[in-house]
Amino acid sequence: MDKISSLSELLAEQKASSYIEIPGAMSRTFGQTTLSTTLPMSKLFAIYEVDLEVQRSIVPQNLSKMMDYIMLYLDHGQGIYFPGIILSARGAGEYDEQAQVYRLQAIEKLYVVDGQHRLAAFRRLMETLQGAMARAKDRREYDRMEEISAKLSKLYAFPMSTMIYLDINARQERQLFSDINKLPRKIGGNLAVLREQRRFYHVLASRLVEDASVMKNLPVDMFTERGKGPEYLFSYHLLIEILIGLFEGRLKSAARNNGYYFEEKEIEEHMKLASLYFESLLKYLPEPEKGELCWTENLQIALSMFFHEEVTKTGTFNKYALDYALKILPHIDWSAIYSGDEKDRLPRRSRIVKAYQFVKDFYVEHHMFLIRDDAMGQQAFPGDSSKEDVG
Repeated sequence: MDKISSLSELLAEQKASSYIEIPGAMSRTFGQTTLSTTLPMSKLFAIYEVDLEVQRSIVPQNLSKMMDYIMLYLDHGQGIYFPGIILSARGAGEYDEQAQVYRLQAIEKLYVVDGQHRLAAFRRLMETLQGAMARAKDRREYDRMEEISAKLSKLYAFPMSTMIYLDINARQERQLFSDINKLPRKIGGNLAVLREQRRFYHVLASRLVEDASVMKNLPVDMFTERGKGPEYLFSYHLLIEILIGLFEGRLKSAARNNGYYFEEKEIEEHMKLASLYFESLLKYLPEPEKGELCWTENLQIALSMFFHEEVTKTGTFNKYALDYALKILPHIDWSAIYSGDEKDRLPRRSRIVKAYQFVKDFYVEHHMFLIRDDAMGQQAFPGDSSKEDVG
């Protein structure tokens, strides 16, 4: 082994181990030199830095949602998808064209241009899992330690597409950040909810449209981004709102059961009940047409919330109570719900609540006189007819 006679020789000898190597192809992007690569989160943790003069402050709500999203992958192995991270070198590092490797000294950092919340969510989860690991170790919970270790390994190995700008200054970083976050428009309406196919009511709505024969008579616009096409009665977004109203009695923003974890059996059960509901609407309401007030968005949501209240009085969804309550529909004067220009003037939520209250009051006042169904009681409470109704 050759002797090392100077400090410079020692540093040269240790060069390979003192550098962080990032493999990637260098190119020109909009006149700037960039490096494109895919890095595991373990390496990203070691090389990025945040400059608050370029980045905004972390939004706790956004961070929390992103952490929940990543946990879908860690806890349940579901695929998750992220846009790439954009970093700026600010003169750090050197690119070896022959080896196609970008080398950073251990003390050098790359600055975040886009992706701050994504990186913060991964880091926060890493810290949380490391804390949980320490507690499990203190308690000698070895099975728990193994479980946490597996999650940490998945987190560290998660591949993130990364683009590094090698030659832009701080002013250009701020402009790039502004352009990325200001100019693009987020998807909305149908398109936003249609692309979200993990949540319960989204999956239920898609299955209804695809498999339930009744939906052939209630055309649903599945692809228009906002609103719905002229040939459709429902938008996909509206269908989800109706389902939430029917099964929870709430508006979509207050839904409690639109989660990620559910069994196929739950989808099948709700499919049958939803199909029954829409078949009954077709039976008791006028022919579906855009000019019919009872088929408008606000009325449909209000009706679903009202029928939820009626069919869950016994604690479970009673389809016989639903069949009974639906018979009030032919007797309702829909034109009496709104007076003057209320149908167009009132805020959306107010229109829904007003329609809901009108239908509820009408039902309470008139259903005993307008609905004749002696068999309903026997259907709802099969068995000994001599037993007292304790409903």
